[in-house]
Amino acid sequence: MKNTNKNTKDLLIHIYDKMYKQFGPLKWWPGNSPFEIMVGAILTQNTSWTNVEHAINNLKSEELLEPYKLFYLENSKLSELIRPSGFYNVKTRRLKNFIYFFINEYEADIEKMKEEDLWDLRGKLLSLEGIGKETADSILLYALNMPVFVIDAYTKRIFSRHNIVSSDIDYGEFQDIFMTNLPQDADFYNEYHAQIVYTGKNFCKKKPLCSGCPLEDLKNESSL
Repeated sequence: MKNTNKNTKDLLIHIYDKMYKQFGPLKWWPGNSPFEIMVGAILTQNTSWTNVEHAINNLKSEELLEPYKLFYLENSKLSELIRPSGFYNVKTRRLKNFIYFFINEYEADIEKMKEEDLWDLRGKLLSLEGIGKETADSILLYALNMPVFVIDAYTKRIFSRHNIVSSDIDYGEFQDIFMTNLPQDADFYNEYHAQIVYTGKNFCKKKPLCSGCPLEDLKNESSL
């Protein structure tokens, strides 16, 4: 940081407080079960959540949103059901690969998966085809309630537009800023990211709507 009267922790909490004061508790990610959240984390790659909801609802309507049912489902059928999420053939392969891992390593048991060391599990997830850092961290935080901070496009956009970080900051470096300066608490990380997502979707769009944004008057006081 530059010389300032705020340290990194103060600035991060200040930003969180401004959003929370305006929006109240939000919670994220939508899903009725950890497995549904994991599926959603894979399907949401390169598409909007609205499209993912359509795909998830298709799976639910066929009563297929279970690991073994999806694993043994014909690829062509699965592709058709998740078509609304886009790149459906690629996502079918990625989803099947993940489910194979889930079954083979943990017998499709969420509780067994939770017993794994966070960083060991993260490494295993990242070794799977099509599972990048954001997807892996979304699975860890939202499905397994493990304390890892998710960095997404909204986070980068909001913090770079306020000149807090560079727009080309490395994922790991940016994540480390949050995780070394905030409490190691999954519920807090969840709520912080929910506030970021809501701010990004409603105000810090590609064409920003600054009026009414909780961070509208955030001064460019510092850089992390």
